[in-house]
Amino acid sequence: MFGGTPEGQDGISGLNAFGRPAPDTYLDCSLPGEASAVGRSLAPRRRASDAPSVGLNSSPIPRILPMSVTIDDVRAARERLDDPSVVRKTPIDSCHSLSELSGAVAILKMEHLQRTGSFKTRGAYNKLAQVASGTVGRVVAASAGNHAQGVALAATTVDLPSTIVMPRNAPQAKVDATRGYGADVELTGDTFQEAMTRARELARGDDALFVHAYDDPDIVAGQGTLGFELYEQVPDVDTVIAPIGGGGLIGGTSMALADIAPDVRVVGVQAAGAATVPQSLAKGVPVPVNHPDTIADGIATGGVSALTLGLIDDHVDEVITVTDGEIARAILLLLERAKQLVEGAGAAPVAALLSDKLDVTGETVVPLLCGGNIDPARLQEVLDHAMADRIQLLRLRVRIDDQPGKMADISRRIAGQGANIRHVRHDRAVHGLDVGEAYLVFEVITSGRGQAENTIAAIEDDGYEVERVN
Repeated sequence: MFGGTPEGQDGISGLNAFGRPAPDTYLDCSLPGEASAVGRSLAPRRRASDAPSVGLNSSPIPRILPMSVTIDDVRAARERLDDPSVVRKTPIDSCHSLSELSGAVAILKMEHLQRTGSFKTRGAYNKLAQVASGTVGRVVAASAGNHAQGVALAATTVDLPSTIVMPRNAPQAKVDATRGYGADVELTGDTFQEAMTRARELARGDDALFVHAYDDPDIVAGQGTLGFELYEQVPDVDTVIAPIGGGGLIGGTSMALADIAPDVRVVGVQAAGAATVPQSLAKGVPVPVNHPDTIADGIATGGVSALTLGLIDDHVDEVITVTDGEIARAILLLLERAKQLVEGAGAAPVAALLSDKLDVTGETVVPLLCGGNIDPARLQEVLDHAMADRIQLLRLRVRIDDQPGKMADISRRIAGQGANIRHVRHDRAVHGLDVGEAYLVFEVITSGRGQAENTIAAIEDDGYEVERVN
C-alpha cells in the first residue's frame, strides 16, 4: 500500500522507498566516451516470499479506491483482444549492442510496431468493445497523441464516432494519424491537463463516453495483456523496464507479471522533467506536475491517478528517472544498433537500462519499447544534438576581412579535408568587429573528431581566427 515519509524511507532500517532492502551491490558500466559510473546500485530483486506484507510505511495503511482492476479483468481483456487488425502480438528481438553495454541479455519488446505505433490500442479496444452494442453514441478522449490514435482506431472498429482533444503542441504526426484513424481532433491548451478539461466538457451528455487514458480499470486491464504476452515470449525474464506516464501500462503489466511470475522485477522509468511517481509514493497520494517538460511527450501526462499509483505501489519494485539527454542517446542507439525508430517514451526504458541507476548484470532484461510515433522535427533535433556531441555536426565562426573570395577560400580548405558544408552565413553587424570585418559561420558535416580537428587546423593554418560555436 502506498505511503511513506518525505525522505523516502519507511521507518524500518535498511529498507528503501519501495520497502526493499537497501542497495549494496555496485557495478562500473558506462557508455563509450562517458565517465565511469561509480556507485551504481541496485536493490535486490523482490521475491514472492519476501514481498512486504504492509505498505511503504511500517504499519498498514487502509486504501479505499473509487475503482479497481483485478487479474481476472486482465485475463478477460486478453480474450477480448482477438482482432489482429486492431491489436497484434508484437515481436521481440535480442539486441547484442545493448547486451554488451548493459552486461545483461537485452531483449526488446517491440510494442511500437502495433498498427497505431503504441500499446494504447490494447486498453482502448478493451474498453470500447464492451460498450459498442449499448447506449453509447459517441466517444470522447484527451491525449498527447498515442492514446488518441488507440481510441480513434478502436472507436472506428466498433462503429462509434470519436472526438479527441489534443494539446496544441502535440506532434503533427500524431495529430494527422489520429484523424486518419477516423476521429475528429480538437487542439486545445498547451498541456495534457488542459486538453483533459476540455474533453470532459465535450463528454457531457447522455450518450457520450469519456475514455480516460489511464484512470480506468478497463484501460488498465487492456494494457495489462502485454504482461501475459511478454512472459509467454520470454519466460526466463528477470527484469522488465516500463515507462510511466499516467501509469496504465506499468500498472496493468506489473499486475499481470505479479500473478504469473512474481519473481520478475518490474522497474518504472519517468522523464526527469515529468516525474511525479517518486513524490506521489512518498506522500501517499498522486502529486501532479503542472508543466511537464520533456522530449518524451508520450509520458508527459503531468500525473498518475489513485488507481495507477496503487498498482505501482503494490507491484513495481523500483522507479527511476532519466534525463532528456539520456533519452535522446537511447533513441539514437536504437536507431543505429537495433534498427528501430522509437519516440522518447519508447526509448526511456533503454535510457534507464544504460544509466548508472540500474544494475542488470547477468540478467535477462526486457525494455518495453512502448511507442514509435516520433515527430520528424523532434527526430531532427535529436539527431542534430547527437551529431554535435560526436563532433559530426560542427559550427565554425571564422573572422575575415570582408572581401570577395574569402568564403570561396575557406570553403576550399573545408572541402580539402573531405568535410561537407551544410549551411553558411555572413554576420557583419556584430559587437567587437572592426569596420570592414565580418564573421563567416559554417555548419559543417564531418565523419567525427579527427576530421573536425583537421578541418579547423586547415583554416587556422591560413591565418584565420576560428571559433567552434556548438
